[in-house]
Amino acid sequence: MTPRLRCTSCGNLTRFDVVRRTRTSAFHHYSTGGHLEVEDVVVLEDEVESITCRWCGPVGRVQEFEGDDGEDAAVVGAGPDGVAGGTVADA
Repeated sequence: MTPRLRCTSCGNLTRFDVVRRTRTSAFHHYSTGGHLEVEDVVVLEDEVESITCRWCGPVGRVQEFEGDDGEDAAVVGAGPDGVAGGTVADA
């Protein structure tokens, strides 16, 4: 199951700005007419750089949790003091 996100500041469960860096390898196949078809895409690296609540912005605290109840929530991007600044180190 894909982890869900929640902003503990406003309760948002549906709207987040996610900055992600993805590095891929792919086969590019061009037709004789110049149409490109990308095939055999392999993700080599995928890193979430930051997650920000769309409603609260950078002041919101975003949590990642499994399932629907949110009991196992963990603050995403929390620093040593437990405060999240809207960024993600290892999500």
